[in-house]
Amino acid sequence: MPTSLRLATLLTLAAISGTTTADDWPQWGGPQRDLVWREKGIVRTLPTKGLLPRVWSTPIGEGYSGPAVAGNRVYITDFLPDSRQERIHALDAATGKIIWTHSYPVRYSISYPAGPRMTPVIENDRVYTIGGMGHMFCLSTADGSVLWKKNFVSDFGTKLPIWGMVASPLIDGRQLITLVGGTKGSLVVSFDKLTGKELWRSLEDAMIGYSPPVIFTFGKTRQMIIWHPDAVSSLDPSNGQLIWQVPFRVRAGLTISTPRRVGNQLFVTAFYNGPLMIEVASDGRTAKVAWKGKSDSEIRTDGLHSIISTPVFTAGHIYGVCSYGELRCLDARTGKRVWESLAATGKDRWWNAFLVPHEDRFFIHNEQGELIIAKLSPKGYHEISRAKLVEPTRKVRRRMTIWSHPAFAHKSVFARNDKELVRVSLAADR
Repeated sequence: MPTSLRLATLLTLAAISGTTTADDWPQWGGPQRDLVWREKGIVRTLPTKGLLPRVWSTPIGEGYSGPAVAGNRVYITDFLPDSRQERIHALDAATGKIIWTHSYPVRYSISYPAGPRMTPVIENDRVYTIGGMGHMFCLSTADGSVLWKKNFVSDFGTKLPIWGMVASPLIDGRQLITLVGGTKGSLVVSFDKLTGKELWRSLEDAMIGYSPPVIFTFGKTRQMIIWHPDAVSSLDPSNGQLIWQVPFRVRAGLTISTPRRVGNQLFVTAFYNGPLMIEVASDGRTAKVAWKGKSDSEIRTDGLHSIISTPVFTAGHIYGVCSYGELRCLDARTGKRVWESLAATGKDRWWNAFLVPHEDRFFIHNEQGELIIAKLSPKGYHEISRAKLVEPTRKVRRRMTIWSHPAFAHKSVFARNDKELVRVSLAADR
């Protein structure tokens, strides 16, 4: 048997046999919603410089949404432009076979009308999704039947953002909390996750933004962070009451990346407006600006101006992809740039790569469909290996791209483009 075929067979068997005890990736950001991969027994280097061997590949339609993995299922959404249908699929994680599909008609009025954006959220026997035009569903994981649904435009008067609804909801106890952007103080709405009943609503903003809600504890105060185009707001997740708020007016509503937290500090970064570091008081009840970038230009940047990718925030440094593709390291204390590199990325407007820490290294999925293992430190970028994961299928400006975040689960990476969803095992050969 050829070496490459034998390796592919071993990786496939390892992936399938390890599924029952492996970690899931059941929502945006993984099990802890922090975009960190914590599974053990993962390869130290990639097995090939060519196309990575697949456990399986399944044809799907267009979309920007990433997959979610829970139990023995993978969930993904897509769009069929000819029939104008958004779809929600459940697949067998071991084989890639589609188990069920729920579809519904949709007419896009948003920019980049190439499919849903939101990563599905799975808890127990339910999966929650939001389409690009604000159709929210709670479906049974068993058969895809609708348990409850909402239409943000008709139910809440939502004025859709330019690039559609993006932020993945947050489950907290019996609540499903998400950005709605409707009228009468419903920028954020909490629903009973079992019935869809509204529990509370909070905040107002002329624009909605795209950043998902996250929950942190500062001091002894548990709080939900909502980064929206007017401010970074802290809410009591039990009732939506405002705890503190730091104004931060973001151009074009481009609040996209997930807020990052280390200790009593909270970091966000915007394409035009650049970085903002917030310091939260020891009791968690107030907050102030620690430092912020001095540039409001996407070109003349002085820090980190991310467009899509969420940065990694460590105790001393911040790593992220800037407005024109530069992978940068900042000093977290001051915001001063330590280094930048184009080794893992390219240089063009809106260039993107996703950074996922794993143990002492990073898995980087860039928009050219490459998967890279590299070490990032204050000393610079050190690449270990790279290989092709999927082909880029969507043209942006002068290049072909993939802007969908992969899922890392079951000792594998699950990734999509506009034609297929694939599973590639990254289990170490034992």
